[in-house]
Amino acid sequence: MAAGGSLSRTERKAAARAEILQQEEQRDRRRQVSRILKKPVGERNPEESLLLGECEDIVRELERRRKKREGLRRRQEEVCDEPEELKRKVIELAAAVRSAKHLVIYTGAGISTAASIPDYRGPNGVWTLLQKGRSIRATDLSEAEPTLTHMSIACLHKHNLVQHVVSQNCDGLHLRSGLPQAAISELHGNMYIEVCTSCTPNREYVRVFDVTERTALHRHHTGRMCHKCGAQLRDTIVHFGEKGTLREPLNWEAATEAASKADVILCLGSSLKVLKKYPHLWCMSKPPSRRPKLYIVNLQWTPKDDLAALKLHGKCDDVMRLLMEELGLEIPCYDRTKDPIFSLAIPLSPDEEGSHSRRPVAPPWSLEEAQMQEQQQEPASQLSLSLSGGWFGRGCAKGSKRKKVN
Repeated sequence: MAAGGSLSRTERKAAARAEILQQEEQRDRRRQVSRILKKPVGERNPEESLLLGECEDIVRELERRRKKREGLRRRQEEVCDEPEELKRKVIELAAAVRSAKHLVIYTGAGISTAASIPDYRGPNGVWTLLQKGRSIRATDLSEAEPTLTHMSIACLHKHNLVQHVVSQNCDGLHLRSGLPQAAISELHGNMYIEVCTSCTPNREYVRVFDVTERTALHRHHTGRMCHKCGAQLRDTIVHFGEKGTLREPLNWEAATEAASKADVILCLGSSLKVLKKYPHLWCMSKPPSRRPKLYIVNLQWTPKDDLAALKLHGKCDDVMRLLMEELGLEIPCYDRTKDPIFSLAIPLSPDEEGSHSRRPVAPPWSLEEAQMQEQQQEPASQLSLSLSGGWFGRGCAKGSKRKKVN
C-alpha cells in the first residue's frame, strides 16, 4: 500500500481484476442455477440439488424474475368472456348507462381496429411488433370509416345517454361519425385538422386529407399558410414526449369538467397506460366513495382493472352491439353523404393544391356518376363502387342491410 493509506496503481488494477473475476463467477453460477431450475425436480441429480441449496439468493432472484416475466406475458394476453358471461355483464352495463346522470366515455385505439387501423399494445399492435423487431406496414387512414362503436357512441350522445367523449385517437373518426365537436376532447389531436396559432382565437382548418405528412415530433408546421393572417399552420398532433397546449381540438377544459361531473366512466378499447397519468380524468382528489364508477371494455389487462366496478373482456364492436340492443336503440349506419368532414372542410387555395400527396377522403358519389360508372364498366362496377366508397354502412350492426348506390 502506498504512503498515506491509498492503494498503488498495481493494487488498484489487482482489485479491479479480482472484482471482474468475481462478477464472471457469479454470472456463471447464475447460468448454472438457471439451467438446473429449468429441469423437472425429479430429473435433477444430487450435485445439482446441492448447488441450489448453496445458492438460495440466486434461486430467489431468478424466481422473482420468472414471475415478473410471466405476469407481463399474462397482461399482454387477450382474454374473451364466454358469450353468456359477456351478455350478463352487458346487462349490468346497460343498467349503469340508464341510471347514470353524467356518463363520460374514454376511447382508445381498440375502437378503431375494426376500421383496419392498428392499435398499439394488442398482439399485432404497433409497439408490440416493434418490440419484437418486426416491421410495421403503413396504413392508409383515408380509407378508414367510423366503426359500429363510433356510430353507437354518437347515437348514445344524441339520446343524451352520454355527455362527453374523451379520446386518445387522432384518426378523426369520432368527428366523422357525427359526434359534435363540442362533445369531443381529442387529447392527442386530429389528423384532419391544422390550426393557425397566430390568430386569436386560434383559427381551425379542417381538411379532407391527413395534414401530418411533413410533421413529426417537435416539428409541427404543415407547410401551408393561414388564409387570414398568412402565418404558418401547424398540425394538432401530440406525440409521445410532448405536452398538448392547443385549446382545440384537444379540448382539455371540457374533458376535466366532464370528469369532475361524471358519476360513470366507460372506457372502450384503451390500455389506459397513458390515460392513467392524467389524475384529473379519474377524480383522484375525491375520496374513493365519491369517485365515478368505472366500467372497462378491453381484451387485455389495464392498470385500472382493480378499481373497476365491472371489466368486460370483449371486442368493442361486440360489446356495443349487445349494449345498444339491450338499450333498445338502433345503431345508425355510417353514411358518407352525411359525413361532417365534407361540410366542415376548408378547401385549399389554388397555390396550395400541391402542398400534400396524401390521398383525400373520397367524397360521396352522386347517383348520376354511379350510374354512369355502372354502365361504362359492367360487370366490374360492383368492385369499383366497393373500393371507391359506393358501398355505405361498413359500420352497420350485424344483420342490418347495407345501402348500395345504384
